[in-house]
Amino acid sequence: MKADPTPPVAATPAAPPRTLLLACGALARELIAIRDANGWAHMDLHCLPAELHLRPEKIPDAVEAAVVKHGAGYDRIVVVYADCGTGGLLATRCADLGIEMIPGPHCYAFFDGIEAHAARADVEFTAFYLTDFLVRQFDAFVWRAMGLDRHPELRDIYFAHYEQLIYLAQTDDPALNASAEQAAARLGLRYQRRKTGYGDLPAILAQAGAGRGTAPLAPAGGRDIA
Repeated sequence: MKADPTPPVAATPAAPPRTLLLACGALARELIAIRDANGWAHMDLHCLPAELHLRPEKIPDAVEAAVVKHGAGYDRIVVVYADCGTGGLLATRCADLGIEMIPGPHCYAFFDGIEAHAARADVEFTAFYLTDFLVRQFDAFVWRAMGLDRHPELRDIYFAHYEQLIYLAQTDDPALNASAEQAAARLGLRYQRRKTGYGDLPAILAQAGAGRGTAPLAPAGGRDIA
């Protein structure tokens, strides 16, 4: 029997799932940088206003509205929020909608590393955290949002149980470091800078675009852009 000389045709790799990332606006700069550096063109990003962190009870409704408005035509929708003060309501809403979200207490744990952040919780429960975004927006999201521009005497009430400010730095920017140190002094807190880079976010995005599913995304330990 004569062998067939026709070489086998290689299987065409499956296209990655078209993925919509619904994220907190406080993560926008970093998410765009990671996505673009890795060439993940199958991922679209829609950011909700960062101001929602000041009213976390509104986050679940805002996420659902974004799913309804922007979710059509995607293979996968991933909510790039942690619990962020919703008391479990965001996770429940995502489960009801059949979409994924990232487990964790709050968004800055993504930078610190979700597992590492949880491991330090017992020794950093008196810490107030800032990220690059929050350093840039300190006046808008902390000082004025808490009314300290109008009533500076409230500082010692609001921060009575805090002892230190930890700046989770995504970049090596002397100007941001100086601003973070100044923010600590304004709040009457000890200052610590911790270089985190992008923390778990690159691995989270890599997993988000890898396949379809509705189980919570597992944290990973990456620190820099792949």
